[in-house]
Amino acid sequence: MASVFRSEEMSLMQLFLQVEAAYCCVAELGELGLVQFRDLNVNVNSFQRKFVNEVRRCESLERILRFLENEMEDNVETVKLEKYPETPLPREMIDMEVQNLEQKLEAELLEANQNQQTLKQNFLELTELKHLLKKTQDFFEVRGLFALPTDIFTAGVIKRERMIAFERLLWRACRGNIYLRYTEMDTPLEDPVTREEVKKNVFIIFYQGEQLKQKIKKICDGFRATVYPCPESATERREMLDGVNTRIEDLNTVITQTESHRQRLLHEAAANLWSWGIKVKKIKAIYYILNCCNIDVTQQCVIAEIWFPVADAGRIKRALHQGMERSGSTITPILTAVHTRMAPPTFNRTNKFTAGFQNIVDAYGVGNYREMNPAPYTIITFPFLFAVMFGDCGHGAVMLGFALWMVVNEKSLLAQKSTNEIWNTFFSGRYLILLMGIFSMYTGFIYNDCFSKSFNIFGSSWHIIPMFKNSTWNKDVLLDNTVLQLDPAVPGVYSGNPYPFGIDPIWNVASNKLTFLNSYKMKMSVVIGIVHMIFGVVLSLFNHIYFKKYINIILQFIPEMIFIVSLFGYLVFMIIFKWCHFDVHSSQSAPSILIHFINMFLFNYGDASNAPLYLHQKEVQSFLVIFALIAVPWMLLIKPFILRANHQKAQRMVRDVDQARGIHHSKGKTEETDPKTRSELEPGVPFIGQVPGRPLRPCLCTVISYFVILLGFR
Repeated sequence: MASVFRSEEMSLMQLFLQVEAAYCCVAELGELGLVQFRDLNVNVNSFQRKFVNEVRRCESLERILRFLENEMEDNVETVKLEKYPETPLPREMIDMEVQNLEQKLEAELLEANQNQQTLKQNFLELTELKHLLKKTQDFFEVRGLFALPTDIFTAGVIKRERMIAFERLLWRACRGNIYLRYTEMDTPLEDPVTREEVKKNVFIIFYQGEQLKQKIKKICDGFRATVYPCPESATERREMLDGVNTRIEDLNTVITQTESHRQRLLHEAAANLWSWGIKVKKIKAIYYILNCCNIDVTQQCVIAEIWFPVADAGRIKRALHQGMERSGSTITPILTAVHTRMAPPTFNRTNKFTAGFQNIVDAYGVGNYREMNPAPYTIITFPFLFAVMFGDCGHGAVMLGFALWMVVNEKSLLAQKSTNEIWNTFFSGRYLILLMGIFSMYTGFIYNDCFSKSFNIFGSSWHIIPMFKNSTWNKDVLLDNTVLQLDPAVPGVYSGNPYPFGIDPIWNVASNKLTFLNSYKMKMSVVIGIVHMIFGVVLSLFNHIYFKKYINIILQFIPEMIFIVSLFGYLVFMIIFKWCHFDVHSSQSAPSILIHFINMFLFNYGDASNAPLYLHQKEVQSFLVIFALIAVPWMLLIKPFILRANHQKAQRMVRDVDQARGIHHSKGKTEETDPKTRSELEPGVPFIGQVPGRPLRPCLCTVISYFVILLGFR
């Protein structure tokens, strides 16, 4: 239970595995998800590591899987299993490469795509030729065009957007010695490469002479216009058109068969694509971890260093034993404790309920090892602070209904394994949304607000009739004033019993509704916010006690509490005191808290228009301000000098050991200044991180940085 409020205790172990069992043991540890491996090959290039070839093979398989996924697009749905597949053995990876992906699916699908593209290109050319023959026939027959015996004509197809520039260049290059006619194709075509719709025009050019023919050919090539052979006689054109139609019908049959074969290959891949992707990712992760391990000189033992929670040591050993059995090895993995001064990783154990809140906390920064974990407290504070801002029971009910639907249908929604990022964000925070909905309904009832409307469940405590009985209101007052104000000091206007729960519904029709509610919510937010900050500072006390940093209690926690309680805690006191002290009869003389708080810092107490809240207020406020000012140098200046003294003390210890070992110092420098060599000569003496003989000077940046940190009220 303690691990909920504080990060888990971690242990560093050295793991010895047989080479044959290393793969399976790492796979079992990966399925467990409780181990962090240290990279023991930091100084080794990624391309020089032991299993770099296996990682490359996995990347090749990932490329093939991406290719298959892109080919499926939205036409073919992949089959997702209810459970994730187990980690495959290395020999299964070879089978996946040779039988399923490289030799079969990828090769066949690439061949089918190439054949289909070639067929569609032929189909496009035949379709263009068919339209060209039809339009050319129209030019000669319907529109009455005729060619002289010496005329030469060229016919072709060009993209519609290039037609105007094509015509202008032909006219200028040929100096008007051509006759050009063009028309639009009735049906748009499909580009076989980009699969986009293309609109084209059919053109025919009449000219004389071989020189113009060469110019027109070059211009057509420049505009990527396709020129087709077109017979001169009408009979030959009709015969050619009949042949083109026959070839198009045959080509359609072949294209249909090719597409059906391609779809069959894609459906075959879709049945296993999702599981293949999971397996390849697991294999790649295992070899990536193995690249972080060392292999002894005999090439028979893999050495790794792992961090894991102390509470899960038994589960780690069982996972290693299962990996040994799966690999068929008879040598038991060996775990040995490693004593180190390295900072262990922070691990906060979560479940499906607390994971969303832990992610919110981690987004602001992961705490240090064994520090108090604020996530359990965030389960209450975050939804409640959201509800203070949101505060509408109608909208809260909508959020609650949506969250309940996700929680009730949790298993079926998880089984869908959606890849939509926005949906996954909402679903992973379903319990957060559930609590936000509940708290929003609660604060909505306090604000008496439901879709900007109020409830009148218990009846208002305010009454209008006594205002007339007291002669405060009469017919003339009603006629002369558009806005009337109820006076709670008049007997019977306010019953004295507050509305049982929340804001009285009469405020919904009041003209000063916003003024009253904004003042109420602002003061409530100040109270809640300051209590929240004080709670955070109190949590830091438990960290100081746990880590036995008693100097932080004296020089950090105590002045922080003095500062925040003396100023902001006193502000909360004034808000609550004013609420409790002044009633309807004395509310007109109630002083302004804001003016009092400003005068508190200015030591200005001569303002007769702002009466004191209580007796001896001047003395109390002066004492609190002076006490708060004393706390500032207390928490900013003393600790840096103590840290400096400790640092200098450690330096003197290092210097004394150096002199005892014969390492001479001269003018602030030593003959041996290499930290690595020093740690080898003196394994029992810690290296401070600064060259000996060069004292640490107090700088203004250190003091300012410390001041900024403390102002955060951690």
